[in-house]
Amino acid sequence: MKRLFPSFVLAALAATALPAAAQFAKPEDAIRYRKAGMTVMAAHFGRVAAMANGRIPFDAKAAADNAEIATFMSKLPFAGFIDGTDKGDTRAKPEIWAEMDKFRAGASKMQEEMAKLNAVAKGGSQDAIKAAAGEVGKACKGCHDQYQKPL
Repeated sequence: MKRLFPSFVLAALAATALPAAAQFAKPEDAIRYRKAGMTVMAAHFGRVAAMANGRIPFDAKAAADNAEIATFMSKLPFAGFIDGTDKGDTRAKPEIWAEMDKFRAGASKMQEEMAKLNAVAKGGSQDAIKAAAGEVGKACKGCHDQYQKPL
């Protein structure tokens, strides 16, 4: 049962992710959606990175499972960057909307690196996972540095 639950959750998320942009009744709904997606993605990627860097004990299966979830989640938040979501409870800089093509390219780069991490994590090599996680981190940082307001 424990093994089926993550698959069920991912399937449920997939079923709701595609029409998500059309489901936002208000801009603040889209902002909440993208923030939640980023939070879940970051939590699972953070677990992989922590194991890869030796901050927590390495568990190859847990690394692979978390990389799989982070990769799936990496596609979801960007549906929430729609017109009208540049104001409100958000750390998104206005540059996102002025440079949407560049922003989307950064998101695509992160998703590509996340997919590479996911593939490597299935092999179970801590060193390979560490290298791939580093590339994901660089892609995330590049976008955050340019498009996210500091805390």
